[in-house]
Amino acid sequence: MRFSPILSFYIGRHFLMAFLGALGVIMGLILLFDIIELMRRTSTHAEIGFSIIFEMALFKLPQMVQLILPFAVMIGAMTAFWTMTRSRELVVTRSVGISAWEILAPVMIVVMAIGVFNVAAFNPLAATLYKRYERLQDQMLMRGGGSPLVVGESGLWLRELHGDEQVVVHANAVRQEGYDLRLREVSVYVADSNEHFLYGIEATLGQLDKGFFHLTSARILRPGRPVEFVPSYDLATQLTLAKIQDNFASPETISFWELPGFINFFESAGFSANRQKLYFQTLLSSPLLLVAMVLVAAVFSLKPDLRSGGLLVRLIGGVVSGFVFYFFSKVVYALGLSATLPVIMSAWTPPMVTGLVGLAALFHLEDG
Repeated sequence: MRFSPILSFYIGRHFLMAFLGALGVIMGLILLFDIIELMRRTSTHAEIGFSIIFEMALFKLPQMVQLILPFAVMIGAMTAFWTMTRSRELVVTRSVGISAWEILAPVMIVVMAIGVFNVAAFNPLAATLYKRYERLQDQMLMRGGGSPLVVGESGLWLRELHGDEQVVVHANAVRQEGYDLRLREVSVYVADSNEHFLYGIEATLGQLDKGFFHLTSARILRPGRPVEFVPSYDLATQLTLAKIQDNFASPETISFWELPGFINFFESAGFSANRQKLYFQTLLSSPLLLVAMVLVAAVFSLKPDLRSGGLLVRLIGGVVSGFVFYFFSKVVYALGLSATLPVIMSAWTPPMVTGLVGLAALFHLEDG
């Protein structure tokens, strides 16, 4: 394969402009639909203005961009190749002996760079903004709903409303043993509706069971009173083991660089981190998936002559192929979540299968 820096730079720049245009259009549509959906959901909340709705939609947008990035790459590649074909640039390029692989090489290099940037830099930003979106959603749309719950490397944090009292529970460490949840170094802070401190509880151990935290070796701290020692204390809670496990099911709010630490924490606490590990491996394989989508796009658009027609057929074929591979990736991802397939296989099979199919089709069209 010969390498022409000028030609490669031109093709890479052409694809990048087409990709950015496609990505911008898709982002605009997603933002519009999210705003409409949020306006529908907030129709019964008169206190929520359009500025808050727009802010929530913007916070959610980066996370959605990561989902539609393969489609934007595919549409950008097809647009770039079709534009260069209509202007006869590809015809001239192929007539001097340039193969399809030399045309695709700069595009795949650009796509690989986009994939690495998405994982290393854009994903942490998207995770941070999506976490803010979920926080705003809880505050604006779920008032009086579930209790805010955070489980992470700092332990368990829980805030609940018990009548007119606000209860904050913190445990430095949590661990699942069978169907029981064990806590160590538990601190409880109780305040009234005006956030005035009423009393606190310090306990060495705790256990979650049937709507109660069973605290062992507890000390009750009340303002102006001596410390009261009790061998056990039952604290009512709405928290269940299922709610804690559901809290682990949002790896989208965790940065790519923080995921390994959270996975280690979850597994050391006795919880299953299968969802986080699958999401982490999917992020690692995402640059390969983008390259595979370029190969699929080239099958339907990298034709040196359009005189034979069939443009609409190839357009429909490219769109259908993209959705088929997307559906296939979601099915394999679901199998990975259910532990039917190993995590590595679930994350890496879709991009590898997509890439191999694209390569086989291109070999047939180019050299067959």
